[in-house]
Amino acid sequence: MSESQPNDQLTHFNDQDRARMVDVTAKAVTFRQATAVGEIKMQPETLQRIQQGQIKKGDVLAVAQVAGIMAAKKTSELIPMCHLIPLTGVDIHFSDNQKDTIYATVQVKTKNVTGVEMEALIACQTALLTIYDMCKAMDRGMILNNCHLQEKSGGKSGHFVYGTEA
Repeated sequence: MSESQPNDQLTHFNDQDRARMVDVTAKAVTFRQATAVGEIKMQPETLQRIQQGQIKKGDVLAVAQVAGIMAAKKTSELIPMCHLIPLTGVDIHFSDNQKDTIYATVQVKTKNVTGVEMEALIACQTALLTIYDMCKAMDRGMILNNCHLQEKSGGKSGHFVYGTEA
């Protein structure tokens, strides 16, 4: 399925066209993982202060990492039709361009009957929002940008890599 050809089989609606949680009872347990990426652009001074540990609220990236992991575990509480999924791993990496942008890469893993794309995306956004929250006193103009699913594997729909859709 490509972005230009949406799937006409909307599985989150019942025969009365009302919302439902998809029944995954008959699906096989398989290894599944998803990677989401995103970025937050800020003033150069803000990035410099984060790198030097000079933000009064504490270690920005350490707090953002924990917030992202916590968010991944709570995805089903935030997105109404998401299943509660036991996660087997959540890992968040930060990098920057040494100028004005921090990049987040989040990988989430499970052995389950449904995937973890939403968990990866929620974790990525929450980690970036936490950076914003911890630095907003000095830089309210930060921009969260380009958060998307980078890759997913496992399950019926198979392997997906952003930018390679047909």
